[in-house]
Amino acid sequence: MDGVKTKCASSLSCKQYGSDTDWNKCEWGVKKLQRRIVKAWQEKRYGKVKSLQHLLTNSFEAKGLAVKRVTSNKGGQTSGVDKVRWSTVNSKMKAVHSLKKRGYHPLPLKRVFIEKTGGKKRPLGIPTMKDRAMQALFLMALEPVAETAADANSCGFRRKRSTADAIDALHRLLCQRYSPQWILEGDIKGCFDHISHQWLINNIPTDKGIPGKWLKCGVVYNKCLSPTQEGAPQGGIISPTLANMTSDGMEALVKERYGVRYLKGKSRLYYPKVHVIRYADDFVVTATDRETLENIKGRITRFLEERGLSLPEEKTVITHIDEGFDFLGFNVRKYNGKLLIKPSRKGQKKLTEKLHEIVFSNKAAAQNKLIVKLNPVLTGWGNYYKHVVSKKVFCKMYPILFLQLKNISKKALSLPAK
Repeated sequence: MDGVKTKCASSLSCKQYGSDTDWNKCEWGVKKLQRRIVKAWQEKRYGKVKSLQHLLTNSFEAKGLAVKRVTSNKGGQTSGVDKVRWSTVNSKMKAVHSLKKRGYHPLPLKRVFIEKTGGKKRPLGIPTMKDRAMQALFLMALEPVAETAADANSCGFRRKRSTADAIDALHRLLCQRYSPQWILEGDIKGCFDHISHQWLINNIPTDKGIPGKWLKCGVVYNKCLSPTQEGAPQGGIISPTLANMTSDGMEALVKERYGVRYLKGKSRLYYPKVHVIRYADDFVVTATDRETLENIKGRITRFLEERGLSLPEEKTVITHIDEGFDFLGFNVRKYNGKLLIKPSRKGQKKLTEKLHEIVFSNKAAAQNKLIVKLNPVLTGWGNYYKHVVSKKVFCKMYPILFLQLKNISKKALSLPAK
């Protein structure tokens, strides 16, 4: 390879944004810098990590990819409080050159609410297009560190990880006859809404000034500006990674006390069968007895208090595997010593209600239009649960949908002809 010249990301730029931009070349340059960040972090050269992050966030390629991500995703035409959208090539090109740290001040978030299960509403904070692009830009520099330092069994808010990975880990840990029998189910209360700003600024390995500005920018709702004293806004591109990094270290904390170790005066190893599987703000801890889980619950509670978080008592329970528990829409339970993972009753009820809403709100719609609305829901639900024991549940859902369609067909036939 002698004589071959290599270039860093900042020297690969074509300085133009449009359909002729070589995005593969831009991604290659950004990934090259990200690999260097990972290597420096593993070698504990934190000054080198900081300089490489600075180089990445100032490269044209990273800025172009950040603007591309913001304008091409699902919310690409959703504006913030400034009502600005980047819909033309010229506006996108100006946006690329406007992504600078010097003189940057984020605007307040636009507050919107979305429906949650149980009739509750989840607040979302929508940043402006420029703020979203800045978050996407700094996320490229932060993500390599976040992935390297993440817990082994953390599956939420990570690339190429899904709920299926968490369920697979649970199955491997609980399927044997000698597997742990006791389970601690936990749900971090208000994971996004109550994270300590000071903890984030002190512990997240990125530029200290920019994240602080995002966290303190405030929220606008009904034309009233409210300050933000805690939490990371749901709706920001970088918020899921920040929330995930806040919970990272939980698995190491548990393993430090209950990991594999030698017994005193004996040469054999002791395996307490304590494992942590986490997806976003939901987690499961396994153990051989209830007392161990009580101690672990206290350690996790203190771990979260340092970060401004807490565990709700009503959602933090200890159960036996023979009684079963729900996790990520699945029911995990042993029947006569055999582990079966099925769709949960809540998941079935939610699908039934969703189908009822679609069918009975489109009574007068044409048949093909109703099919177009039903197919994505049925396909998505089937794909989500197809890897577990779902045959009986799928067979149960079919007659429910059939009866719903039959009822609206009868009503349609009973209508007087015009």
